[in-house]
Amino acid sequence: MQTAFPRTGAMYGFWFILLAAMLWGTVGVSTRGLYTISETNPLSVGFFRLALAAPPLLVAGWCLPGAAMWRIAWRDLGLMLLFGALLAFYQVCYFAAIARVGVAIAALITLCMAPVIVALLAAVFAGERLTHTVALALVCAIVGTLLLVDLQPGAAQSTDILGVLLALGSATGYALITLLGQRLAGRYHPLQMTGVGFACGALLLLPVALATGLVVSYPPQGWLLLLYLGLVPSALAYGLFLIGMRSTPATTASIITLIEPLTATALAWLFFGERLGPLGLLGAAFLLGAIGLLYWGTARR
Repeated sequence: MQTAFPRTGAMYGFWFILLAAMLWGTVGVSTRGLYTISETNPLSVGFFRLALAAPPLLVAGWCLPGAAMWRIAWRDLGLMLLFGALLAFYQVCYFAAIARVGVAIAALITLCMAPVIVALLAAVFAGERLTHTVALALVCAIVGTLLLVDLQPGAAQSTDILGVLLALGSATGYALITLLGQRLAGRYHPLQMTGVGFACGALLLLPVALATGLVVSYPPQGWLLLLYLGLVPSALAYGLFLIGMRSTPATTASIITLIEPLTATALAWLFFGERLGPLGLLGAAFLLGAIGLLYWGTARR
């Protein structure tokens, strides 16, 4: 049996999603910091982020929604499990991309391509018409991504094609999470989706992480960073995001989350000295242009 929850106001939804995106923007520098102080890997970081977020979410779900926490229709339970699997996929791709191309490129590609992918998938699966504006935005996003492949001439890291493909894979996973969240957020409490999703994602990642070498040895600062990743930009931010999705269309929500790559890029410049070269700035301009086109088209509708 599913439970319906009231939708938040449109402006409240906007601010909830904006705050969530700003918190997500801190993931890149936190992960980069982990790579700096430990010999960790993307699967280990992804597993601990999900595993540390799941228990407080499940406990909070038991205290707040109460018995409704486990009232999930069978057809929606499969979607929630898919939500968890996509959380695991999206994070591992993102963390692996950071290790190869840095925080700025990974964040820009992942988050700027995601709204275009959301718009395309919504057109295919939800019957939304693919307008000329969306098509032009797609072209701008692809051109911008290609330009970002060579951000810093002479730096081997900047031409890592696998890192770019991982960021694109992360963008696809993120887009699917947005669409699933928009579909389920109006019918279930955010703690239901996040609790089930994060627990499922952690269970899926555990055997893979163990098989490839789960890193469990971290300095105290490393455990603090992992705890931060699990509680703040995971448990808290996804809860805020799903609350906001109750009153916000999927494409609009993905546009609002543009603040995440901007936050990540600013923090990467502040803490790690990552800078965009001329081609990188041009690529970022194309990606921002794609977001602007989507925003303009959404405002017209």
